[in-house]
Formats: sequence, structure tokens, C-alpha cells
Amino acid sequence: MFLLGLVGLVVAGLWFYRDYKAFSDAPMPLDGHEVVVDVSMGTSFNQIVRQLTQAGATNAPREYWRLLATELGVIRTLRAGEYLLEPGMTPRQLLTRMAKGKVILHQFTIVEGWTFRELRLALSKAEKLKQTLSGLSDQDIMARVGKPGQHPEGRFLPETYSFVRGQQDIDILKRAFSAMEETLLKEWGQRAQDSPLTSPEDLLILASIVEKETGRADDRGPIAGVFSRRLKIGMRLQTDPTVIYGLGSSFNGNLTRRHLETDGPYNSYTRAGLPPTPIALPGKEAIAAAARPAPGDALYFVAKGDGASHFSATLGEHNEAVRRYQLQ
Repeated sequence: MFLLGLVGLVVAGLWFYRDYKAFSDAPMPLDGHEVVVDVSMGTSFNQIVRQLTQAGATNAPREYWRLLATELGVIRTLRAGEYLLEPGMTPRQLLTRMAKGKVILHQFTIVEGWTFRELRLALSKAEKLKQTLSGLSDQDIMARVGKPGQHPEGRFLPETYSFVRGQQDIDILKRAFSAMEETLLKEWGQRAQDSPLTSPEDLLILASIVEKETGRADDRGPIAGVFSRRLKIGMRLQTDPTVIYGLGSSFNGNLTRRHLETDGPYNSYTRAGLPPTPIALPGKEAIAAAARPAPGDALYFVAKGDGASHFSATLGEHNEAVRRYQLQ
């Protein structure tokens, strides 16, 4: 009887081991679908298994999961966050992923040419970010970024930033601010020797104008060249985007002669030099163009209607180009 009992225990043990191994290394029952499990901070191991069960990712006993976590040495090191369960994933792979904190990364893209107001609006609509900026003034936000008193326009580098669910919106701004400062310093150090700009701030302002004037990569350098030559000889920039920025929310989409003739700090038709601040968020390409403009003698340019610009060295040539491309 003792021998039979011993054999029975061995058989039961072998069955248990085979069943456990089949559980730990077999794909979870996801039915070919991806499943997202969001593990909150402070969630117990038993609660994690309960979430997996409720999500339809397992029908195995809780004891199997605990045994597997003990085998892997991760029962106390599973990290909170969103996890993607993919078809074919095994319990062993999932627990390993959770121990390493390989959570789902979301993305937020800052677009070239946005104003700070547009950036704030987009951040407020990012559902996966924890919203902390609502109700704060632009000045309050800059203080939280770590730059109290600085104007926010143009200070955040257009890029795609990855983040985890629950990360704060201010974290994106801090990263984008640091990225912009790093880019500006790099490009400032590589600027053209004959640049009329006197500081990285000037570079940022000019780059923002170039960004708003064209979306064509091959036009950025020539347009930056036009503005740089104008700055050198004291000629007014006469660029519509600065006037539009100065009009703010009162601009209805129709820029008139009255707008161009009404003086203001952002009216580059009535005032020489650069405006007092950037007018938008310039991308890396616009900053590089402003730092190293394309050579040439053009002082004028006009949109051709196909997205490209026509460049002229004299006012007579420019007026002819205007008649050809805009007055037909």
C-alpha cells in the first residue's frame, strides 16, 4: 500500500509538473486578439492575476501564476503600467516583461509651426497624459518648466515624444524645452561666419519666421538667406506671418493693407529688425536654415502658388514675379 501511495504521489507530481509547464510556456488564450492590461501602482500579485482572468488572458489557477513568479524571482518586482498582451505570448514572457517594466509607450507629437497656444490645446486633448496645466497662465507654466519670466513662444522643439500612461503633461514640455535649448546651442555654434544674428535668441526668432513662411525643405535656406541679407543692410523684413502673429485672436484670416500699415511690435513692415519674440515653434530644419542660410543675392521672394517660392534680387524683378504668380 505504501508503494502504491508513493507511486500515486509521483504520478500526481509528474502530472502537476507537466500541467504547470504547459501553462507557463504555452500561449495565453487571447483568441488572436491583443489585450491591454493596466496595472495600477500598489496592485497586489493576486489582483494582477484577477485582472488577467477578467481580461480573458488566463483560466489557469492562481497558484500556477504564483509558482511561475516565484520560479522567475519576480513575484515582488512586477511593475505598474500598461502592458500589451499579444497573440502567442506565454505567461513566462508576460511576467518577464512586467518585471522589466516594458510598458506600452504612447506618443505625443509637437508640430512645426504651432504656436504655444496650439501646443497647450493639443496637450489638453492627450488623454493618456495626466493633465496638470489646466487653469495655469503661460507664465505659471514657464515657472513650472523652470524658466520663470521667459516668454513661452517658440521654446519647445517639434518632435515626437514617447511617454507612459499617467505621465504628466508638464514632463513633455520640460523635455521639449531641453531639446530646443540643446538644438539651438548646437546650431548657434555652427552658424555662418557672416550671420547678422547676435544671439541664440535671434536664431530662434528668425527660425520661427522661416518656419511660418514655407513648408518646403528646399525653400528654407533661400528664404533664410533673404531675411539675413535684409537684416545686414537694415532693410525691413516685411513678412506677413509676424503681422498675423501680432494680431492674435483678432485675425480673421484676411490680412489687409490696414493691418500692414498699423504699427506694432510684430509689424515687420513698419519696424526694422526682428520681432521681440519667436512667432511659432520652429523645427530643426528651419533652425539649421536660419543658422546657415543659402548664399545668393535675392532680397525678395513670392509664393508661386504651387508651394514653392520665386526669388528676386531687385524690386523690379520682384514686382514682375508678383504680377506673374499672384495677379493673373
